[in-house]
Amino acid sequence: QVQLVESGGGLVQAGGSLRLSCVASGSIFNINYMGWYRQAPGKQRDLVASITSGGTNYYADFVKGRFTISRDNAKNAVYLQMNSLKPEDTAVYYCMSTITTMTTARQHYWGQGTQVTVSS
Repeated sequence: QVQLVESGGGLVQAGGSLRLSCVASGSIFNINYMGWYRQAPGKQRDLVASITSGGTNYYADFVKGRFTISRDNAKNAVYLQMNSLKPEDTAVYYCMSTITTMTTARQHYWGQGTQVTVSS
């Protein structure tokens, strides 16, 4: 069984910073893709940033230049450094990873989400 646990959300003023963390645990053999998504009330879940096992990054246009994704393969962790936060960044942020375990083929796993609220 695999679990993804996010942390680091909270309330911050516009212009401030937060760092989200997501750690995967369980009988993990390999983690390929790791990404951060977000969902605001009444809106669809959008991809914010992602990183592959080879280190290739992707950023949505609305966070380019402000957010940085990184990963620590030894810790099965992915991070999202969020700077210059705006009120429109307010959302629940979810971690998603494609993981192969000792007993199952590669599949998607989601974390429970962490709330980020940016006040104006």
